[in-house]
Amino acid sequence: MRGVRVARALARHELRLMMSLWLWVARRRHGVGGGTAFGYARGQAALMYGFTFVCVVETVALSVLLGDWPTVHAVVLFLDVYTVVFVVALHAASVVRPHVVDAGVLRVRRAVHVDLRIPVERIASVRRELRMTHEPADGELDLAVGSQTTVTIELTEPVTHVTFLGRRHDVRVVRFHADDSDGLVRALAATPLPGDGARPDG
Repeated sequence: MRGVRVARALARHELRLMMSLWLWVARRRHGVGGGTAFGYARGQAALMYGFTFVCVVETVALSVLLGDWPTVHAVVLFLDVYTVVFVVALHAASVVRPHVVDAGVLRVRRAVHVDLRIPVERIASVRRELRMTHEPADGELDLAVGSQTTVTIELTEPVTHVTFLGRRHDVRVVRFHADDSDGLVRALAATPLPGDGARPDG
């Protein structure tokens, strides 16, 4: 039964990646609506493009080397091309699925893997905070991009984070990266929050 759940999760993941690639080509975004979007993909763009270039070079090299073995060549070529598409789709998913501030909800996302909705009334504090290292801790969720997070949010009561494989975790502290962290903090500051502690630091 667990194997079936994993297979379904992987199938959904692949489908969402391919849909994200199509949205990227069409210059559209997912789930923004009338809200304000804040991207986070800029911090990983150079790495992802570099990795894609390496994959393309490998594909061409293996295609030449395996030219005398057509069956092996066809299998390896398929796998290599799929790898290139997969890497590009991962980056596309980050581009078309930004963080969103809208209608009293902060939607924190990470490609197709994370989509966490945080009611603004549960935010105790939000601040700009650059972190390059993150130690796993109960009740905390770190969504680093390029090994860094730039925004830290503390909650008055936990929200539930559902993992890729469906596991549920309650989190009270969320750290994530935003290309325009100042703008995101200001957008939340402009939204009515409970108490003096709700005002952003700095």
